[in-house]
Amino acid sequence: MRILLLVLFPLSLFSQSISTKFEQTQGKETPTYQEIITWWKMMDARFATIKMQTMGPSDAGFPLHLVVVSNDGDFDMASLRRKNKRIILINNGIHPGEPDGIDASMLLVRDIATRKTKLPDNVILAIIPVYNIGGCLSRSPWYRADQNGPAEFGSRGNSQNLDLNRDFIKCDSREARSFAAIFHQCDPDIFIDNHVSNGADYQHVMTLLTTQYSKLGGVMGNYLHTEFEPALYKLMKEKGYDLVPYVDFAGNTPEAGMTAYFDGPRYSSGYATLWHSFAFVPETHMLKPYAQRVAATQAFMESMIAFATKNSAVIHQLREQTKQSVQQQPSFAVSWKLDTTQVDQVLFKGYEAGHKPSEVSGLPRLYYDRSKPYEKQIRYFNYYAPRLAINKPVGYIIPQGWYKVIDLLKLNKVNMQSLAKDTSIEVEIYRIDDYKTMARQFEMHHVNTDVTVSSRKQVIHFRKGDYYIPLNQPANRFLVEVLEPQGDDSYFAWNYFDGILGRKEGYSAYAFEDLAAQYLNEHPDVRQQLNARKASDTAFAKSASAQLDFVYKNSPYFEPEYLRYPVYRVVR
Repeated sequence: MRILLLVLFPLSLFSQSISTKFEQTQGKETPTYQEIITWWKMMDARFATIKMQTMGPSDAGFPLHLVVVSNDGDFDMASLRRKNKRIILINNGIHPGEPDGIDASMLLVRDIATRKTKLPDNVILAIIPVYNIGGCLSRSPWYRADQNGPAEFGSRGNSQNLDLNRDFIKCDSREARSFAAIFHQCDPDIFIDNHVSNGADYQHVMTLLTTQYSKLGGVMGNYLHTEFEPALYKLMKEKGYDLVPYVDFAGNTPEAGMTAYFDGPRYSSGYATLWHSFAFVPETHMLKPYAQRVAATQAFMESMIAFATKNSAVIHQLREQTKQSVQQQPSFAVSWKLDTTQVDQVLFKGYEAGHKPSEVSGLPRLYYDRSKPYEKQIRYFNYYAPRLAINKPVGYIIPQGWYKVIDLLKLNKVNMQSLAKDTSIEVEIYRIDDYKTMARQFEMHHVNTDVTVSSRKQVIHFRKGDYYIPLNQPANRFLVEVLEPQGDDSYFAWNYFDGILGRKEGYSAYAFEDLAAQYLNEHPDVRQQLNARKASDTAFAKSASAQLDFVYKNSPYFEPEYLRYPVYRVVR
């Protein structure tokens, strides 16, 4: 008995020494940023299977970290891929007011380290302990007024007050740039971004936003829809959690059905889709007690580990097949729309809703009656169809002056070649014929939408140092979606090419009058176009300035760069 006590006593002390703040406060508090990093440093020092790596910078002045959990003590991602390990990348605290994943990841890894939970040998965990460091540093008990705990937590905005879950394409933050490096270093088979949802009240502790399977497409999309996602629901059911897709009612009520979330590339899951990773955004429900939410998040990550180890071979095979097929794929969708003709059914567990007089305004207000739970099958619109598909070119050419875009492509490990000498190449040129822009800023941009273009072929002189990007690489989907101006989240949509939308050259009307007259005499075809326009447009016929400008725009004096999209398509 004495020997047994001598053995058990140190283990008890050891277990207490690696407890988390969440446990020490009975699930009421989440750690501060410094407490998070200190705890992970301690785990790195104590366990040979855990390594915390310092990664790139953040807007807050502190570096991002990546914690790698590997049973054989190998923490090199290239080496781990050669060993055919399945890599699960977990992102926490993108919205630090939603800290469930921060605490759940600490509990999960502590349980793995102490062998309470098994990490299979063929699975690697790569965890960003807290992504939005600036938001984590800005703590308050008052953010997220509707949320049921913890006692204090961080704010949604980062140090630039950016929502980092809108920044994965435009990369205005240092966090997003550092994340891209982490993502490509890991090349994750599975990506998890832990969140908390708000909105309607219902019984489900967790809802699940999954990579939209029809947008993912191909063998991966089919596998996700028919095998992967159903298996996760089953595994979570076995742990006592009834999952339901992320709740977004089509018409504000369950009767109208739910629509699948449109995870464009600006979001973490949409970004991962461009790189052929299975992506999931578990969303615990804000009104559930914090301890219950953290437990559900840990259960989800455990379920993901279980699925990944059992289905390691097929996950690897599907990703490799997709990386190969995308290099030959002839066209890519760049814009999507919800297809309401395709409908699934989901079991939704809600509460009866009603209206009663508001104690604030005296007017009717919405409320949910938890004494009246219900279960019903509701429609789920879970299919997006391509709105616009673009045939891929042989390659793109980007002049070196557009270095902000070039830097983003390099950040994403795109294969590019710098032209070794000046050269003239026949390319397909887009002209921006029309677009709409937002009246108010969105995440520091006035997003361009409803873009229409016309195209023609022309020989363009390119200079040494301009970049040629071949479309024969696993990055093909990413390249088409960000470089085609009509893409929902293209670099043109995010204002990276707005310089072409304003005229830089002009003329003095009195001086150009003589030049215009001479040009019309020498080009009767332009005079014919001018006369036709005057005949069909009364206001134009009465405007001398409009007619002079017409001649200018149809003459070589007019600047060629105006509205000419500066990403050129090689289509030979």
